Amino acid sequence: MAPCGTREARLVLAAAAELARVPVTDFAAAVAAGARGESVPARWERALRRAVEALRSPRPGPEGGRGVGLLPSRARAEDALARFRAARERLAGAPGDGAARSAMDDAAYTLCVLMGRSTVHEAVLAAERHLAGSH
Repeated sequence: MAPCGTREARLVLAAAAELARVPVTDFAAAVAAGARGESVPARWERALRRAVEALRSPRPGPEGGRGVGLLPSRARAEDALARFRAARERLAGAPGDGAARSAMDDAAYTLCVLMGRSTVHEAVLAAERHLAGSH
C-alpha cells in the first residue's frame, strides 16, 4: 500500500491498530495473513487504509509549503523519477506511439502516488526536493 521502510511501516501498523482498537501484534499478524491471501476483517482493512492515507496526506510544511508524512526511500524516489523522465523522453520522440503514452501514464501515476501528490508537476518537485534532502 505504501513503499516505506521498517520504521514507517511500524508507525502505520500502530496507527491502524489504534484505529481498529486491537493490539498491534494481532493487527500485524492479520496484515501478514492478508498478504498470503487470507481474509482480513473489512474494518481492519479500512483502518489500515486510513492510517496510510493520514501519513501520506499533504499537510503544511515548516515553511508554509506542503509536505507529506510518509516519504519513500531515496532510492525508490530516484528510480521513479528516472522512469518518469525516460518515459517523457520516449513519448517526446514518438508522440503517436501508444506504448510510449501508456509508459508515460504509468510512470506519472507511480510518481504521483509515491510522492503523495495529485499532479505530476507537484510530484516531480517533491521528488527533487526529497532527493536534495530538503523535505
